[in-house]
Amino acid sequence: MKELHVTSVAEEHETTCWGCGSHLLLSSYAPIFKCGWCGAITNQNAKKSENKGFLWRRLLDRCFVCILIIFMLFVICGGVWAAYPIVFSISNYWGIFHSITTVLLSVATASTFILVAFRCAGAPPVIQWGSYRVVGKGRLEDYTFCHYCSKPKSPRTHHCRSCGMCILDMDHHCPFIGNCVGAANHRSFIFFLISAVASTVYVSIISAYAAYHLWPPLKLVTLNISRGSSSILAFNTVKTILFGFLRSAEFLSARGFVLAYLFVSCLSVQIGLSVLLWQQLCYIYQGNTYLSHLSSQGSDAVVQRDCQNIARFFGFSHSALRYLPRFQNPRKRHKK
Repeated sequence: MKELHVTSVAEEHETTCWGCGSHLLLSSYAPIFKCGWCGAITNQNAKKSENKGFLWRRLLDRCFVCILIIFMLFVICGGVWAAYPIVFSISNYWGIFHSITTVLLSVATASTFILVAFRCAGAPPVIQWGSYRVVGKGRLEDYTFCHYCSKPKSPRTHHCRSCGMCILDMDHHCPFIGNCVGAANHRSFIFFLISAVASTVYVSIISAYAAYHLWPPLKLVTLNISRGSSSILAFNTVKTILFGFLRSAEFLSARGFVLAYLFVSCLSVQIGLSVLLWQQLCYIYQGNTYLSHLSSQGSDAVVQRDCQNIARFFGFSHSALRYLPRFQNPRKRHKK
């Protein structure tokens, strides 16, 4: 009696690569696969969904941009109107220095804001795809297909639903500029942050100095220091000074109120912008963007952290890079 040997044959699935149009035969159903010819990655589960709320998001972006423009104009015009009598009362040289500094900071902040807000953040390059004859071997390595734009998307490209397009080297979408931060305007965004931080620091100093000369005399109440602990005494001292400021503010002029508002608002804005600037410089130092930093968390990818990443970002020549220090990543994993 003959023995029967039964072998199982894996079910094969035929599919098509979107990159070169090649017909691929997979041994089993794979929702995500990579073409061996062009290198394109296909995700069969990805489907185009409706971009709901696009107009509403664009409207919100425009509102944030208008608010920021109004605030910048108020800081410039209000600061000049409120501070120039005090500055020129010191000497004409200080007045001229203040005027030149105000013009330079205003032009730098406004010009960089225009560049970053009204310039395309970076459209991905146009590449041929869809036919085996026009796509060379490995020309679409690690490319994916954007179902919103219906075109290839490079590995460092992300689709922004607020802008309605794919952005090359996208860092994030900033509602206050109404635009994405990408390959084309990332450097302008850093320059805008630097100029904005410098402007708010200067306005805070000038407004505090001018308000000090305009503020009415404080009317403080005499404290009884014979009783109570040190903590209670400190609390009463702070309360007395605070109420003294509030009582004297009743006699403050309109110019003084503008200076006080400029100091508080610019101080709070400069703290937020300084944190954002430091975060951006840290990502540039690591050679990442914000989105690439999020996607690389938990992976074993080696991050080359050195000052040359910052130098390359700001466009320094290759000859100047060799004078900058290099730092090895302490968590770098060596392959054995």
